[in-house]
Amino acid sequence: MSERIISPVPENTPNLAKQMDVLQRLCEELQQGNFDLMADLTREALRQGIEPGRILNEALVAGMDIVGDKFRRDEIFLPEVLISAKAMQASMDVLRPSLVGAGVRMAGKIVLGTVKGDIHDIGKNLVGMLREGAGYEVINLGTDVSAEKFVQSVKANQPNLVGLSALLTTTMLGMKDIIHSFVEAGVRDKIKVVVGGAPVTEDFARNVEADGYAPDAARAVEKVRELIG
Repeated sequence: MSERIISPVPENTPNLAKQMDVLQRLCEELQQGNFDLMADLTREALRQGIEPGRILNEALVAGMDIVGDKFRRDEIFLPEVLISAKAMQASMDVLRPSLVGAGVRMAGKIVLGTVKGDIHDIGKNLVGMLREGAGYEVINLGTDVSAEKFVQSVKANQPNLVGLSALLTTTMLGMKDIIHSFVEAGVRDKIKVVVGGAPVTEDFARNVEADGYAPDAARAVEKVRELIG
């Protein structure tokens, strides 16, 4: 990660070119993980009158899509993804109020958590970061989440999708109980459920009647887009 000063865009540069320049720079700095530059670049984009939705989609989502694709192809690894996600978060901290003020709708809403009895969260958090980077609102319930808490969150937040994570063979069995709890609570038909984690397989996902399965964080984003757009 490099530390350098953002050079100002010349005043005589045509406005459209200036806007494209700052969007491109945001996208590139995100990929490089230069989180210390992201807030100022985001403010510069807003000062230039770029719509918040364009900043989100053309710079942040586009950049995280590239990061996710490189991660899936083993061209970069977990530390690089995490630092790019940190860069995205630095930009979102500045951009979020403008998105709300402009009435920009996120691509969807996701509730995410590691099932009860399991305290592993690195993979789950990476999935959450990549999904937020793809333009989704993510409600991260953390680890050791009971079926009751998942149901409460679904009722309170009305998400499009719920992601269940487990790293242990003993705790992954709880995914079936959680999905059954959604049925009992009358919310199962209102959400899609995706399961994942080291011991989870496609066959297991079918057996617990989940809507989808993802073997890694990058493909979890693809599965979300497939299920809810």
